Amino acid sequence: MKLLEDRIRKDGVVLPGEVLKINSFLNHQVDSDLMMAIGKEFARLFQDSNVTKVLTCEASGIAPGIMAAYELHVPMVFARKKKPSTLNDSLYTANVFSYTKKVTNKICVEQKFLHANDNLLIVDDFLAHGEAIKGMINIANQAGCQIAGVGVVVAKTFQGGSDWVKSHGYRLEALADITSFADDQVHFAGEETKI
Repeated sequence: MKLLEDRIRKDGVVLPGEVLKINSFLNHQVDSDLMMAIGKEFARLFQDSNVTKVLTCEASGIAPGIMAAYELHVPMVFARKKKPSTLNDSLYTANVFSYTKKVTNKICVEQKFLHANDNLLIVDDFLAHGEAIKGMINIANQAGCQIAGVGVVVAKTFQGGSDWVKSHGYRLEALADITSFADDQVHFAGEETKI
């Protein structure tokens, strides 16, 4: 998605540890016009997949997730990272390790929001090592849901998560597919990298 790649080139910052900071438009401040374009692109890619719900994870997955759900005219469910005190119902849970924050979160979704007849589009902001996606797939499997596919705003393909998703038979659509951060620059799939 050229619009997204151009925005990453303009406002993204490569940090040590192969981290891409894009908090000016996705992970802290949210560019609503860009998120709408992202939602439309996910809807276009999965329009023939009979998606019944979008599943994402708080917090940074919510903006692209809700826009995709809006465009697909389906509900969005987000996995919580902390169980609120008001939540006493039965839950699906999974442990998710965050490489950027170096913590393990137990994500949860109330069982009443996911059903065996659901066909889920799993949406997230980043796919690096794939831990959040694995956790959401785990929850979908606990609920007996079908998975139409995985849509991510940014995939860092060199960190293994993309390969894991595809090798487990899931359709993966990444709107920005990053192959390296050589010379502290973002390099996208299809570009020639100078060595």
